Amino acid sequence: MSLEKEAPALVIFTAPMGERAARVHVLTEAQGLTRGVAYGVTNQTARALWQLGNVVKTRMRQRGEGGILTFSGEVMEVYAVRLFEVPLALDLVQSVCALLNTTLLEHDPCPFLWAQTLYFLASLCDLCKTHKRREDEVVPLYIRWEVLLLQTLGFGLDFSCCAVTGDRENLVYVSPRTGRAVSEDGAGIWRDRLLSLPEFLLTKEKKGAPFQWLEGLHLTGYFLQRHVYDQYHRPMPIIRQRLSERIKKLVRQTNARNS
Repeated sequence: MSLEKEAPALVIFTAPMGERAARVHVLTEAQGLTRGVAYGVTNQTARALWQLGNVVKTRMRQRGEGGILTFSGEVMEVYAVRLFEVPLALDLVQSVCALLNTTLLEHDPCPFLWAQTLYFLASLCDLCKTHKRREDEVVPLYIRWEVLLLQTLGFGLDFSCCAVTGDRENLVYVSPRTGRAVSEDGAGIWRDRLLSLPEFLLTKEKKGAPFQWLEGLHLTGYFLQRHVYDQYHRPMPIIRQRLSERIKKLVRQTNARNS
């Protein structure tokens, strides 16, 4: 029995396979992570179709049960290409693709994550269109996307109230064991063992400062490493590690300007 479907798909991984084909992984609304092969990738136009960050109207075909799933399609939207002159934004797109490719289970639908990922990419391009240096907007947006990814994976963080006292004010830490927020008063003698909770994650109105972005990346990175990558005995994607280093550089630059 053959299978044939068509759906918008976000390209999250591509690699050459011989001279005329490429291994391609995409994210779709109904099927989640889907892996296949694109044939006839022999010229620049064909290769550009399957670039990371593209949304492609993808035709998926499979001849017989267990047969190779093949992709063809036409581009609907390009994101990464529009950000070539904004290195930080380009790193954010590549990090999104790498995390999706290495954390999701194949064929597990994730419609909300799909919608929010496209929203993030579109917002990123809009924010960078008129001004290339929009770190204060795009980095917090990205970290909130990582929080959503953790939620989709079943490891949602809870910032609603203090896990110890029940208070909803002065939430400044997160328990590394439960992922729940902890207030200053509730931290007690365990303060040094808790993770920092940057204030901008408590409200969408706040953007935070570079040192808080670094705290946010450390927070989400801790749970991604613990609950996903450690389970497969592998490190987090290099691009995600590089993103942390880029933010550390921003922190150093900010401190130097303020000193």
